[in-house]
Amino acid sequence: MKAIISSAKLHCEEFYARSTLKVAKDLLGCYLNRRLPSGLVLNAEITEVEAYTANDPACHAFNGKTKRTQVLFGPPGRAYVYFIYGMYNCLNVVTEPDGIPGAVLIRGLNGIADSGAKLNGPGKICKYWQIDRELNGVSLLALDSPLWITKRADGTSPKILKSERIGISQAQDRLWRFYT
Repeated sequence: MKAIISSAKLHCEEFYARSTLKVAKDLLGCYLNRRLPSGLVLNAEITEVEAYTANDPACHAFNGKTKRTQVLFGPPGRAYVYFIYGMYNCLNVVTEPDGIPGAVLIRGLNGIADSGAKLNGPGKICKYWQIDRELNGVSLLALDSPLWITKRADGTSPKILKSERIGISQAQDRLWRFYT
């Protein structure tokens, strides 16, 4: 695993309390970190994301706040973990100012373990990293969290590509999937 924790720089809540589309692009090149129950820490570069906003029919919060979606309404900088297809968990980062729902789905990581391998697909990421609904609502802003995001190490911005989102049945025409 990459050892970035000692020099890690966290984003503040204000980073996430912005437009979901801006946060989605700015997460590319950042590092997702996961402390497993064993104490082992995994970290990898975020390489693919999708954005979901309050006015987006593909967003879980589109029809309002429910027990399942309440974390999407803030505060920003939290994990939204949901279960799909009866077998996969998916990790999202809550965005937008408190009270406005929005999230960025983490779809791809680069640099898994020392091999530098890629891990694509939100379900595969959650399975490999042992991310489940127990982590729904945890803060991504603290190094002592079981899940956190750190800034890009070199401060540069990667070249960002965009396309239609994957696996949705509504608002398919929105080019809100971003990847490097």
